[in-house]
Amino acid sequence: MTTSRRIRCLRTGVATFALALAPMSSHAQRQPVEAGHGMVSSVHALASEAGVEILKKGGNAVDAGIATGLALAVVFPYAGNLGGGGFMMIHLADGRDIAIDYRETAPATASRDMYVGPDGNVLKPGPGSSTLGWTASGIPGSIAGFALAQQKYGSGKVSWFDVCEPARRLADEGHIVTPGTAKSLRETKKFGQFPESKRIFHAGGTFLGPGELWRQPDLAATLDRLQKNGPREFYEGETARLIADAMAKNGGNITLDDLKNYRAVERTPLRGTYRGYEIVTMPPPSSGGIALIQMFGMLEPYDVAKLGYGSAAKYHLFTEVMRRAFRDRAEFLGDPDFVNVPVAGLLDPAYITGLMKNFDPKKATPSDTLAPGNPAGWKPITQNLSPLARANAAESTETTHYSIVDAVGNAVSNTTTLNGAYGSGVTITGAGFLMNNEMDDFTSKIGVKNMFGLLQGPANAIAPGKRPLSSMTPTFVLKGGALVLATGSPGGPTIISTVLEIISNVLDHGMTAVQAVDAPRYHHQWQPDALVHNRFSMSPDTAAILTAMGHNLKEGENLIAGDGETIFIDPKTKFRHGASDLRKPDAKSVGY
Repeated sequence: MTTSRRIRCLRTGVATFALALAPMSSHAQRQPVEAGHGMVSSVHALASEAGVEILKKGGNAVDAGIATGLALAVVFPYAGNLGGGGFMMIHLADGRDIAIDYRETAPATASRDMYVGPDGNVLKPGPGSSTLGWTASGIPGSIAGFALAQQKYGSGKVSWFDVCEPARRLADEGHIVTPGTAKSLRETKKFGQFPESKRIFHAGGTFLGPGELWRQPDLAATLDRLQKNGPREFYEGETARLIADAMAKNGGNITLDDLKNYRAVERTPLRGTYRGYEIVTMPPPSSGGIALIQMFGMLEPYDVAKLGYGSAAKYHLFTEVMRRAFRDRAEFLGDPDFVNVPVAGLLDPAYITGLMKNFDPKKATPSDTLAPGNPAGWKPITQNLSPLARANAAESTETTHYSIVDAVGNAVSNTTTLNGAYGSGVTITGAGFLMNNEMDDFTSKIGVKNMFGLLQGPANAIAPGKRPLSSMTPTFVLKGGALVLATGSPGGPTIISTVLEIISNVLDHGMTAVQAVDAPRYHHQWQPDALVHNRFSMSPDTAAILTAMGHNLKEGENLIAGDGETIFIDPKTKFRHGASDLRKPDAKSVGY
């Protein structure tokens, strides 16, 4: 390399680093929230405060996680929910790690081709579709998941009644609408199609404005029933009847039997390593955990720090790693209770090493040429996805994540969702909460993308009682068994890349939790074959280098925003450092 070329590359790297930090320059000195006892980081200050309220009463991180989640159903209906589901990772101070799967399930009447029209195409949003209206919902799992977590891993010092109280109070007494919430509600057009949703979330057509007091009496009554009668009330009591009646009257699929038969599941977390740290994350039906461990395994041989933060070489390496992990996601992953997911084969170090055998450090791998791997234990269901149709589809940034660490070192990393923003758009009459549109996370038709632009394989086909594949990736990072980091994010498939980048920013680049969360993000998911990045995240020179290597660059600030609610534990002081995400205007870390 010539001297002038070396200087140009050095300047490119320096310029890239400076430019990458430019969007955050006004917050360059932003510090994490520090606390010596407990910390809650979530997308809304009132939800974080609800969690801390329970911690101060003697509850542990699990108890606080339930209070935070229920409060989000009141103050952040965009994704917080009673009518959705999610994944909760629990790290106990005694060293145990637990995964709670409270993902929604398909109704008993569900069938493989239920969203395919007479013309053979997937139904567009509207009546009968997987994205909008009464047919789009799976059986909600949030209440069952919270109940299972508290029953087995709560402190025993606070009751179910106690953890429900902050949310019930917020719904009954009301809370002040923030500018972010007002804007989101005003811009959501789907509510206009459903009278009950329009009444509650659009104030009958007048819209809720910033600074207004928003009371939700129907939701308060539902939370009051749950609080007094216990969590099974949602599945067998008055709330269950309200859900089933609304579904029956509007052509929905969920019945009383569906609700009664729903159960959350405890699963064994996945474990991987990176730079001497242990990565503990969610197993299937999350696709995120396997993808995350695979990507760290592919990165391990490379000196990422030496490549330079924001360099073309780093963008190229991470893009190729993401491309390969998402290729496997499309081919092999689904609900392990229904299909053979070759977890051990996919996480075998030799298999992961083999995924990079065709990696060219100077050239992008066209996604169409990337064949699926052949992990041990895999039994093919049908043809691979390579030759199938690839329809255009939009990305989305829904879902919400929160992280909690208590005074003794118990922790929760929880990601919960309605799937799309405000779910299916329908509100259960008399109950005051929105339903999910999680059925779109199944494969409606092989080779056709869902709302997140993801190709779906036959392993994720619809079946009664089945859980759809998810990208949610609640994760812990441990060192010698001690908790270092709790993190996660919303963002559809970008969840996986966001979690990857936050952890790498800390472990490879030595960033603080706040710096790691604030840093620009980028994403590749195999198909569509595009490297999506923040507008100001790379210099023109870096972009030119990547384009010359064969990468298809796409600017998409909103597509990869995420919300990396993260807590870092200082190994020396044991202080909790909370890092809420500036990309969400109401996010806040609260500690004590």
